[in-house]
Amino acid sequence: MRSITSVKNEEIKKITSLKLAKNRKKFGLFLAEGFRICKTLEEGQLNLAQVYFVKEEEENAKQITTNSNLLTLVTTHVIEKISSASTPCGLICVFEIPEQPDLKEISSGIVLAKVSDPGNMGTLIRTCAAMGHHTVVLVEACDPWSNKVVQASAGTIAKVNIFELSWQELQTAKNSIKTVALVVTGGNPPNSICLHNTLLIIGSEATGIPEEWVHDCDEKMSLPMPGETESLNAAVAGSIALYLASTK
Repeated sequence: MRSITSVKNEEIKKITSLKLAKNRKKFGLFLAEGFRICKTLEEGQLNLAQVYFVKEEEENAKQITTNSNLLTLVTTHVIEKISSASTPCGLICVFEIPEQPDLKEISSGIVLAKVSDPGNMGTLIRTCAAMGHHTVVLVEACDPWSNKVVQASAGTIAKVNIFELSWQELQTAKNSIKTVALVVTGGNPPNSICLHNTLLIIGSEATGIPEEWVHDCDEKMSLPMPGETESLNAAVAGSIALYLASTK
């Protein structure tokens, strides 16, 4: 087990740079914070690159890996430098970004169309995994390996297959899988739709799904809202739709 005490250490500078998408892409690595999230990622068979922890988190770090070469004891100042949190938890893991699976692996799940809010993306990934679906397709969406997405997913991003495709690539790759667009009005209720062999398309909160993409879908779904509310947050609407259609 190693120890690092300086925030000016070259390795720490590299790890800190992973807060930026361009550096995550450059090094093929991403950050995760907190024992439970890191343990979930590790159990999801993602490749662990390194664990950085303060003394108080040593036992938790050793529950994530028993490989001493992957354990690095650091000071509070170093953890604060690496962390994206206002109050760092004291344990940060670095994982390898997995290769995109073969397109033949696309199955029932969700498509996040132009979803740019990392909190919404992480929440929807978590709901998708909870409902037993294994596919998350991202079309012109934010980086799924940002710290905010990983944290919002509670580590369940390791339990799904992530595909980053263009809309046209998705149309070719989905083969016989049905697509259902979640729209504010004019669609069928969730309890009339089964998500078996189906991809639920969820758009951004600001602009929704582009109209031409909606036209490409096999069916539309809308959530009945008897209250005086025009629309719901993308993560809330998508999660409700996923639950109702998945438990039909």
